Amino acid sequence: MSASGHPTSGFSGVRRRIPRYSVAIPVDITVLRSGAPASIPGRSLDLGEGGVAAVLAAELQLGEWVAVEFQLPNASQSLQTKAVVRHHNQLRCGFEFLGLSGDQRSMIRRWAGNSKPLPILEPAAPASSLPPVRNAKMPAPLPGRAPVLPARRRAVAASNRALDRLLRLTVVLMLVVGGWAAWQWHRGWQQLEARTTKKDAHAQPPAAKVPADVMERLLIRKIDPAYPEAARRANLQGVVVLDAVVSADGTVINLHPVSGPDALVSAAMDAARWWRFRPYRARGEPATVETTLSVEFHP
Repeated sequence: MSASGHPTSGFSGVRRRIPRYSVAIPVDITVLRSGAPASIPGRSLDLGEGGVAAVLAAELQLGEWVAVEFQLPNASQSLQTKAVVRHHNQLRCGFEFLGLSGDQRSMIRRWAGNSKPLPILEPAAPASSLPPVRNAKMPAPLPGRAPVLPARRRAVAASNRALDRLLRLTVVLMLVVGGWAAWQWHRGWQQLEARTTKKDAHAQPPAAKVPADVMERLLIRKIDPAYPEAARRANLQGVVVLDAVVSADGTVINLHPVSGPDALVSAAMDAARWWRFRPYRARGEPATVETTLSVEFHP
């Protein structure tokens, strides 16, 4: 399945069968760099059951494996899965999802139920090739030229046997290298899964309620909200205050609006979900905490 084929995603000539839907939401990409997980923020262009196209804050390589995390509009929880880079054009990437669960597919179908899909493109026809040659016969020796001697036939046979041994050795080496690479990727994915698997906020209730000014000093990544066009035209501005639960690893895992203009609440929550904090420590250990976050809007 191709990761994106719509003109807005920046990949020309890409073909796909699974429907995609235009959507602009924050996307968090986790990739292994020098054996350590690195987080890359971005924003989606379109999304479907097969994959997602997004603009990222850093470049990836074709065929690179990543972990993808995003939260669909009006969804109560984020979706996490593995993916592979199928297409890239500078900072624009197309990802193919790997191993979506049935619940995750249902989540995407429910979200896409009332949306209009982008055009579905049929697979491109294979390039034409020359017809196979059948019943081919060896050409007859030219007049005056002697036929191939038995000694030469033996030399050709010996050369073919040597080539066959070389091919067998090459296959064995490829299997060894492939097994080693698979083992390395297995270790890498274990690290990715350990990083991207979040603890359930209900299973581990917040250990403390931390003042907003204390958490603000721990903030290490802040995503600005996307200003709703209707609110911009109405010159609507203000501050949206959110009640938030921040996990022990510094990610925002639960949000509830407290105050602020209703027209700005959804955009504020979309942005705050991708804020990152240094872990708050209680008795020397990272702890899940409750706090309040303020998201400002200025036209």
